[in-house]
Amino acid sequence: MPQKQIAIQEQKQVQVQRLTAQQMLGVHLLEMPLTELEQRVNAELDDNPALESGERDADADGTVERLEASVPDGDDGYEERFDNQTEREEFSDALNAAFESIGSDDRMPDFSYSSRDNQSAEYEEMVYGDRVSFYDRLKEQMGERILTDEQREVMEYLIGSLDDDGLLRKDLDTICDEMAIYHHTDVSVGDIERVLHILQGFDPPGIGARSLQECLLLQIQRKPASEWKGRMEKVVRDYFDAFTKRHWGKIAAALSLTDEQTEALQAEMRRLNPKPGTALGETEGRSIQQITPDFIVETADDGSISFMLNGGDIPDLHISSTFTDLLKNYQKEKDGMTRKDKEALLYTKEKVGKAQDFINAVRQRQLTMSKTMKAIIGMQRKFFQEGDETELRPMKLKDVAERTRLDISTISRVSNLKYVQTRWGIFPLKFFFSEGYTADDGQEMSTRRIKVILKETIDGEDKRRPLSDEALTELMREKGFPIARRTVAKYREQLGIPVARLRKEYK
Repeated sequence: MPQKQIAIQEQKQVQVQRLTAQQMLGVHLLEMPLTELEQRVNAELDDNPALESGERDADADGTVERLEASVPDGDDGYEERFDNQTEREEFSDALNAAFESIGSDDRMPDFSYSSRDNQSAEYEEMVYGDRVSFYDRLKEQMGERILTDEQREVMEYLIGSLDDDGLLRKDLDTICDEMAIYHHTDVSVGDIERVLHILQGFDPPGIGARSLQECLLLQIQRKPASEWKGRMEKVVRDYFDAFTKRHWGKIAAALSLTDEQTEALQAEMRRLNPKPGTALGETEGRSIQQITPDFIVETADDGSISFMLNGGDIPDLHISSTFTDLLKNYQKEKDGMTRKDKEALLYTKEKVGKAQDFINAVRQRQLTMSKTMKAIIGMQRKFFQEGDETELRPMKLKDVAERTRLDISTISRVSNLKYVQTRWGIFPLKFFFSEGYTADDGQEMSTRRIKVILKETIDGEDKRRPLSDEALTELMREKGFPIARRTVAKYREQLGIPVARLRKEYK
């Protein structure tokens, strides 16, 4: 007779870290470029009567320290200037916190970073191309679908959460939490996923994918049925690791392909777009639609560098004196309060607390961005002084995180969708990040610099006798870049440069 299994219930204490509402607000603001932040500040001013803009009353006793910074010469001269100005993550009591900050800590600081007090940077907002954005194109497609009000709200949030390349890199649990906090919308992860599948049906194919693998599969699934479609799907689904490492010999053996079939399959795979958002941006004008720099970096003739945060149209923020006076009066008369008075107190307290949280979150965003920009300038000083792309050092998110003592995810949020105006032009912040290549002799070089030199070498070749990868490897070695032939081939392909026989010109 079989033994009867008994289910045993067991209690376990598990520590789960969840972000507070204040932390989530800070994260959300940090991700925003300047133009979006301006819209959010205006929306908050409209929504919260306790939050006001403009100058404080003349009798306000609060003053705000003006933070200034120039970037010292030498990478080792980086100094931390913001250690003592960190955000309070939570208020134990909203009313006490409001009183503590009234008049002394509730105004937005004037954030300009320069080694010269009286110099203000001037900039022009750069506007190019079609003013209809990438997101507007997706929202137009959303309007063609039959959706409930809740689905429409989720869809708009998902579209706003897409990266430049059109992929969704936020996990659905985070989106669920953010919608609950910022939009007071209670939706499940399953509800969000169902709306995401609708978004993934929009054009261009691959939009809304959560990974490169899913992005490619979405594009393959849109193709008409054919023998190639089945093979492509099998490559991405079953041999994705080999595909990303370009192990086509392994793939060909697994699928029993001839050399000609393998080349044809490679050609079909190259037609897939790993960044569908970028493709739509190029055709619709999104990538050159409007660029407003978040940072303005100045390089003097003597090589000294200073920078400032672009304040844009964001006004000076403070808590309404009317609301603070109400709180003080309620505090004095709290013993004899009626029920109506208590309700008014709770309302006033909530609005003041939210206003203070918002001011702190904007201030923390400025502090975090300034720390990050200062570290980047310190590491890429030569580029900011000379404007030579080959002078960019290998720099990863981790390097900046260690230098600023911030989390890598925080540096990632700062660098996403942010732009820097320099003496040499306007660049996305991501432009300054590149991987390093370590040669056999232990020397570390920027992959960006290697690619620039490689491209210059190929551009200068005799097109009637173009250089093979072996010849390029030898020339790169002579120029001080001892990289392997397979590395030359990889970088050449990443630059979109064909092999030597396809570069040959006949005259």
